Amino acid sequence: MNWSLASTAWRKKLKLRWKGGMSLVLAASFALITACGSTADSGSGTGSDAAASGADSSSSGPVEIEFWYGLGGNLGDNMKKTIDAFNASQNEVVVKGIVQADYTETEQKLQAAIASKKVPAAVLSANMDWARKGYYASMDEMIAADQDFNKEDYVQTFLDQGKVDGKQYFLPMYGTTQVMYYRMDTLKENGIDPASLTTWEALAEAAAKMTKQENGKTTFYGWEPMWGNENMVDAVLGKGGQILSDDGKTVMIDSPEWVETWELFRKWIHDDKIMGIHFGGQGWEYWYKTIDDVMKNKAAGYTGSSGDQGDLDFSIVAAMEQPGWEGVGQGKPVASAIMAGIPAAASPEQQQAAYQWLTYFSETANTAAWSMNTGYIAVRQSAQEDPDFKAFSEENPQIKVPLQQAAHASAPFQDPTGGKINEALKDAADQVQINNMPAEQALKEAKEKAQKELDRVK
Repeated sequence: MNWSLASTAWRKKLKLRWKGGMSLVLAASFALITACGSTADSGSGTGSDAAASGADSSSSGPVEIEFWYGLGGNLGDNMKKTIDAFNASQNEVVVKGIVQADYTETEQKLQAAIASKKVPAAVLSANMDWARKGYYASMDEMIAADQDFNKEDYVQTFLDQGKVDGKQYFLPMYGTTQVMYYRMDTLKENGIDPASLTTWEALAEAAAKMTKQENGKTTFYGWEPMWGNENMVDAVLGKGGQILSDDGKTVMIDSPEWVETWELFRKWIHDDKIMGIHFGGQGWEYWYKTIDDVMKNKAAGYTGSSGDQGDLDFSIVAAMEQPGWEGVGQGKPVASAIMAGIPAAASPEQQQAAYQWLTYFSETANTAAWSMNTGYIAVRQSAQEDPDFKAFSEENPQIKVPLQQAAHASAPFQDPTGGKINEALKDAADQVQINNMPAEQALKEAKEKAQKELDRVK
């Protein structure tokens, strides 16, 4: 199959269906823990000690490079197909895909690789602080020499997210935002019109109606938020909350907008028991379990990534945007680019090969195909005019929901502390979602930690 061309016959076969695969998180934590070892697609790689620092190549043969990525299930399958298509499309570069459990593991292993100077040539990961420290290579010269690079055709907010101090260190591979998926039969049985669920208050009321309990134990949840701080932060942004003050000097995560919103989530999960949450496990296990509950008729719906669409059966579920709040307006969830970079320790030959692979991934037909098969947002504006994409979106309207939501979305938070504020938010979310700690206490403690880190860098 020529993956770079979404033909009509291929499109007819490309029905988004449930395969029980694991899906993607919106935003991963940047834990800096050293680790080693990796797994290659179908045995194609040799681990981080071989091709990682630049596979052996000569002028008579193609340049071999490693590309590290933390994708599983449907996403991992599609990434491998795209790599295979790239390798078959030319004879200058051979990409070997090396799989990690998730984004966090990718960054952990990259840290170890940087320390040992045995790096992959390309990695599905982006760390602004590491770029400033010189661990990533700027792509500006390669872009300037590339006559086919159409900067204006990229979704500008996504492309701009890859800039650090005015230089392009990362290229967007695809865009993501967390949306809502619901069982059509459950809402219909309970007389609930999904078009009415435009506020969190309305969603909570509907969740209470759909929840089933026996002997004080919930047997069917009205909704399942995804574990982590991301969709609770989305809800706060929709209420007007901020992470930092306008001047960037004060952490604002203990403001009334934050406390009220997170306390509602705590109440829905622990007191009312109308919303359930899976947490822990390895890799994307918690994500898989959340999706599984909805697909196996144990929950009415869940909040998840736009990239879950390749793992869902849309004869059972449908998609809608995240809600807003009564009297405030529509939601403002984060829409962010998942980006890839080129480690600076790779050789010039390896860096050029990596650039060729990364720009291939974002070509119009390829980013359109990725969007159709996964639900992620294409990074090129021209992809939305791709004939197959247009026809596909008519048959599969759920593909439009992330695009519609992105139109009024918030930009991702750029943590000036190198991740410490995000870590504090993650810890606070665990306290609220898992340990039933009052939101005011959890957020106050998180604010104190985050403010100390902010003061240190300021």
